[in-house]
Amino acid sequence: NEPGSSIMPGKVNPTQVEALTMVCIKVMGSNGAVSFAGSQGHFQLNVFKPLIIHQLLDSIVLLSDAMHSFDVHCLQGVRANEARLHEYMHRSLMLVTALSPHIGYNKAAAAAKYAEENGVSLKEAVVTLDFMSAEEFGLRVNPADMLQPG
Repeated sequence: NEPGSSIMPGKVNPTQVEALTMVCIKVMGSNGAVSFAGSQGHFQLNVFKPLIIHQLLDSIVLLSDAMHSFDVHCLQGVRANEARLHEYMHRSLMLVTALSPHIGYNKAAAAAKYAEENGVSLKEAVVTLDFMSAEEFGLRVNPADMLQPG
């Protein structure tokens, strides 16, 4: 929420993320204390129950407050730039895994290398190298299909 760097105009420091991370570290430490205290019970009696209860309740309050602050000061209003995400997805060289069954491993690797070296999309590389047409690429490489098992 706070303005950031003196040399980077417009930068905003990720203070909400940093604060939430610190709370998570504190809660992980509390988990260690609770675990160790829980191991000290003897003969169905654990004199460390007050520590366990205190750490547990403290952690619940800390996480609740931190998540509320993170929601209000960071998450609310965040919107995905869908056009940019679409562009990133379709320019990703990871799409090459969908090509391998259709053009073979070596050609798929050559296409990925060509795309990387020439700053073009995988589709442009495949078409330029004459491994398949743009239409066939569109039929064979569908990122949504890559999200499903099998």
